[in-house]
Amino acid sequence: MKDFMLLFRQPSFDYSKTSPKEMEALAKKWKDWAGGIAAQGKFSSNGNRLALEGKVLKAGGVVTDGPFVEIREILGSFIIIKADSLEEATTLAHGCPVLDANGSVEIRPVWG
Repeated sequence: MKDFMLLFRQPSFDYSKTSPKEMEALAKKWKDWAGGIAAQGKFSSNGNRLALEGKVLKAGGVVTDGPFVEIREILGSFIIIKADSLEEATTLAHGCPVLDANGSVEIRPVWG
């Protein structure tokens, strides 16, 4: 079994306009989805939520505000899961709540 990182990206979204009840429902969706992966013994570790601000260092010492100035989406967080193949990891990503908000899940093998 190998480790795979699931990176959660979504279009810019202002959660300040989300009611506490809606936030509670969203948190439950995430917990239920991740819990389903854990129940299969496939959950490896939980990444912390990432801050919206940051910097990007490019070749030649060019520093820009970031992290993703070039695109209109946010890398919100990540988790590490265990799967036998990239295909299985992709299957485990189905049902991720970020997809409900027109976001995406990037699935990558972890080397090492």
